[in-house]
Amino acid sequence: MHKHMNKIKEIWRNRWFRFSLVAVIYTLLFVVWTGNLWLLLGLPIIYDIYISKYMYRLWGHKHKELRKRSRTYNNVFGWVDAIVFAVVAATLIRIFFFEMYVIPSPSMEKSLLVGDYLCVSKVAYGPRVPNTPLSFPMVHHTMPFSQTAKSFVEWISWPYHRLKGLGTVQRNDAVVFNFPEGDTVALSDPQADYYDLVRYRGREAVWADSEIVSRPVDKREHYVKRCVAIPGDTILIRESEVFINGKPQADIPKKQFVYFVRTNGTMLNPETLQDMGIARDDIAYNQNAGVYTLPLTAENAEKIRKFRNVTEVVKYENAQPSGMTFPHNPDYAWTEDNFGPLWVPKKGVTVPLTLENLPLYERIIRVYEGNKLEVKDDTIYINDRPADSYTFEMDYYFMMGDNRHNSADSRFWGFVPEDHIVGKASFIWLSLDKDKSFPANIRWNRMFRKIH
Repeated sequence: MHKHMNKIKEIWRNRWFRFSLVAVIYTLLFVVWTGNLWLLLGLPIIYDIYISKYMYRLWGHKHKELRKRSRTYNNVFGWVDAIVFAVVAATLIRIFFFEMYVIPSPSMEKSLLVGDYLCVSKVAYGPRVPNTPLSFPMVHHTMPFSQTAKSFVEWISWPYHRLKGLGTVQRNDAVVFNFPEGDTVALSDPQADYYDLVRYRGREAVWADSEIVSRPVDKREHYVKRCVAIPGDTILIRESEVFINGKPQADIPKKQFVYFVRTNGTMLNPETLQDMGIARDDIAYNQNAGVYTLPLTAENAEKIRKFRNVTEVVKYENAQPSGMTFPHNPDYAWTEDNFGPLWVPKKGVTVPLTLENLPLYERIIRVYEGNKLEVKDDTIYINDRPADSYTFEMDYYFMMGDNRHNSADSRFWGFVPEDHIVGKASFIWLSLDKDKSFPANIRWNRMFRKIH
């Protein structure tokens, strides 16, 4: 055994063996996987590190001697070296393998709760090569301690490219993606949908009151929703029930809707509601009418029906179109509870293009796929040429929150392009209840739970 260990150590000390091993791993991971031949320029650097050592003779040995002579220099450089290594390693892991994400809103309750910390797998669907490769590490779109300073530069920009992954987005996957309408942001209210602000207040008023900025795809806000329809599917929602290609959506036990709960005049026990997982912020009570407005799963709705002081439990349904649902056109009188039918675009498929269906695909053609789109004298022009059809260049997805009446999703802003997909929500590694204080706020039963 000792003899074999010495043999292994002898092989490892061979500089040509180490160079070959690192070069092969580098080539497979960064050249073959990414498909970027420019990264072959890294091989001469690896060769110099292990074989020629030109940079070491030029500078490295002086640095080594200085570390021996100066304790201060050695300590400072030791910290710098550790920090740089940690940042580079964490950045590569974040880009190519997995990323942490926290649930900020109740749009996925009860499947995912506010305060759930998720591990998002990048390799599930294949990691994206960053659109903005030069950016401040470990932050998203703004610099630390700032609401306006960009954390990235746009003069270096890479086109969309996704590396090979373990699979593709499937129906009912919990998916993290960049918000499609987050390409434009009003900094006075950065959490609001800019296009909703314009619809409510008008473009001139929004631009007069706020600085308006644009963001590339990979720097837009992160959303997490459930993929209910994949490319080529047709989605239909009737009386809040979802149908895919004419069939009912697979059951999601923890999805919830808004219910009106009428009592005999006495109030519901707030502790009982909290035990059912209903957050304080979600409990609305009209004392004059004796009616609660609550988000409930089907299971919780049945429990409340059995309360002695409850006289009626009715599920809310929006039957009045308001123009706020996709595609924001009076010819499509849809609501979040009665929507479609709508076909989800698929890469390579050609569809007839008419003035009637143009509102459904206008943003795809103009924004997501970068074409010039105009309508003149009832004729559609794409890139200055008359067009009566269009072939999609990307796959698209339809996303919805499990909290069906409290979710800003594809029913309101449309399709999610494939280049916006970040990864799959894999498991919950930490969960904190915002309504409780430490340590009672730790939801131990949710930690390291796989997401379904």
